[in-house]
Amino acid sequence: MGASGLQVSALGLGTMTWGRDTDAVDAGECLRTFVEAGGTLVDTAAAYADGDAERILGALLSDEVARDDVVLCTKAGVRQGPGGTRRDASRGGLLAELDASLARLGTDHVDLFLVACPDPVTPLEETVSALRLAVTSGRTRYVGLANYPAWSAARAATLLEAADGIGLAALQLEYSLLERGVEREVVPAAQSLGPGLLAWSPLGRGVLTGKYRRAVPAGSRAASDHLSGFVAPYLDDDGATAVVEAVATAADGLGRAPLDVALAWLLARPTLASAVVGARTPAQLRGTLGATDLELPAEVHAALDDVSAPALGYPERW
Repeated sequence: MGASGLQVSALGLGTMTWGRDTDAVDAGECLRTFVEAGGTLVDTAAAYADGDAERILGALLSDEVARDDVVLCTKAGVRQGPGGTRRDASRGGLLAELDASLARLGTDHVDLFLVACPDPVTPLEETVSALRLAVTSGRTRYVGLANYPAWSAARAATLLEAADGIGLAALQLEYSLLERGVEREVVPAAQSLGPGLLAWSPLGRGVLTGKYRRAVPAGSRAASDHLSGFVAPYLDDDGATAVVEAVATAADGLGRAPLDVALAWLLARPTLASAVVGARTPAQLRGTLGATDLELPAEVHAALDDVSAPALGYPERW
C-alpha cells in the first residue's frame, strides 16, 4: 500500500451490496471464496446498508473466516439524520462512527480507516486530528481518505507526517478505463507523497464487463431502482461506448473475458495498490478472480490508453 508497510491483495472484496442485494448466505460464500483464492483486503463502510454490511461481515469473521486472514478496511463520514444524508468528517463524528463500526465488526481494531468523502464544513485539520487519534488509540493501524481531491489529500498527508510520522497510507477513488480523472493530479500526488491507491468501481460500475452492450439485463444494477442512477452515466455516453467496444475487441483477440482485460489494464497502473471489486453474487466474484494472471501485450495496453485518455489541460499540462 504505497510507501507504508501495509500489504494488501491486488483485488479487494467490496461489500457495498451486502445486507441489501447480497444476503448473508451469499456474502459468506463470497468471503470464503475470496480468502481461499488468496485475497486479503475486505472493504466496507458504516453507511453500507445502514450498518448491515458490517454486521454481516462481523458475524462471518466470528464464525467462518479468521479475523487475522483479512485486511479489514472501513469508512466513516457519511451520516444519516433527520434532514437526510450529510457529510460529517468532524472529530466527534468520525470517532463515534469508528467505535460503532468496531462494535458491528466484532473487533477492537481495523487495519485501515478511511474518511469517506470531503466535508465542506469541518476544517481539514480537525479531520486529520481524528485520523491521528484513531491510530494512537489503537482503533486502526493505518488511515486514509476516499474521494478527496489531490490538494486536500496532499495537505492531510503533510499534516499527519509533520505531527508524528503516522502518514497517509491510502487514497480510495473511482478509477477505471471509464474514469481516469485521478490521473490528472491525484496519481502524481500519491507518487510524490506515498499513499497507495485503492480503486473503487474498477469495472466502470459494471459497464466494462460488456453486459450492457446490447440491452440492460434483468437483475443487473442498471435494472434496479436504487442503483440504476449509479450506472446510467456510462450507458448513454459515446466516449464510454467506444471504450467498452475496445475492451471487448481486445478480449476477443486474447481469448479472455472483457472484465479480465479491464482489470489487467488497471492493475498495471502506477501507484495502484488494489482494485476493489463489488461482486453482488459468488458467481460474479469467481469470474473476477482470474484476472490477476493476465498481462496485456504492450500494444493492447497502448490502444486502451489512447481510447480512454482523460482530457488534460491547464494547469495539469503546461
